[in-house]
Amino acid sequence: MKKISILFLLIFLSCSSKDEVEQYTPKPIALEIPEILKQKLIAPVVPSTNPLTEEGIALGKKLFFDPILSKDNTQSCSSCHNPKNSFTDDTRFSEGVDGIFGNRNSMPLFNLAWNFDERFMWDGKELSIERQALAPVRNPIEMHSKWTEVANKLQNNSEYPTLFKQAFGTSKIDSTLITKAIAQFERTLISADSKFDYYLLGKVQLTPEELNGFNVFMDENRGDCFHCHGSNNNPLWTDNKFHNNGLDTNFADLGLGKVTGDPNDNGKFRTPSLRNLAFTAPYMHDGRFATLEEVINHYSEGLKPSSTIDPLMKKLNNGGVQLTDKDKADLKAFLLSLSDNNFVNNPAFQK
Repeated sequence: MKKISILFLLIFLSCSSKDEVEQYTPKPIALEIPEILKQKLIAPVVPSTNPLTEEGIALGKKLFFDPILSKDNTQSCSSCHNPKNSFTDDTRFSEGVDGIFGNRNSMPLFNLAWNFDERFMWDGKELSIERQALAPVRNPIEMHSKWTEVANKLQNNSEYPTLFKQAFGTSKIDSTLITKAIAQFERTLISADSKFDYYLLGKVQLTPEELNGFNVFMDENRGDCFHCHGSNNNPLWTDNKFHNNGLDTNFADLGLGKVTGDPNDNGKFRTPSLRNLAFTAPYMHDGRFATLEEVINHYSEGLKPSSTIDPLMKKLNNGGVQLTDKDKADLKAFLLSLSDNNFVNNPAFQK
């Protein structure tokens, strides 16, 4: 009887030791926030239900670049959100796994943790970064898969169950944990290392053209751009709100209006950041403008009236703000000074 008890105790201790080895506490991590964002912005949004950890971020990065998320294992998140393009696509519309193209330009991914309204996508239909990550997998014109099938593929993979165990304390994989991991990685995509950032920090000087371009941007009687796109006091260079910026008189795409059901929101789309424009062409929600010159010309003389056009388009009756050729060229020079080469080449964000 004593021998049996001792044997049972040894087995129990052996199992307990094994369980202890298998227990893993993920390492908490704080976002590395550039100086200009620390100076000008409040703390980023990191939900208590999905705190950042070293293991969660690493898992999210692996998932972001893994085509296993798509129906036929051919496309990953990075297929439409390429790091070299500031995590967008270099084509007007992205092609899905079935060869079908969407009708909107892929949005760049950076500084997402400072979208305080937490309305994502061009039309604001997704209300968190985690929810934003859900849509592409099951969208029939994107990855065209099912979350249950993706979870099964990951569950049967030789690496992923262990990685999920380390990141979330469980090896049982589902869509909630997958999107939590991707969201953790996406919150680390921070861009604030441009020439203009260093100018604001007093570390470099702008060229006369860049400086005049900034003045045009800030001048209500010239560019009048800052109302929607921020200023030196808003280094996100977007208000993350929704505006009708005079692209069309009639709307093929209702934008925010389709989400809210309110006709007053028809033709409104989220203001994109002006950071990294050197890498994110083509421009606008539908990628209609191939160059920055076309974008500037739109606001200068190409505005189109409609029932929901934003009151901030104050020079509508003149077709736009009517910039001189020099002001157009200088405005472009300023906008390009907001581009962050270190961001698109950061090895932490590459496959």
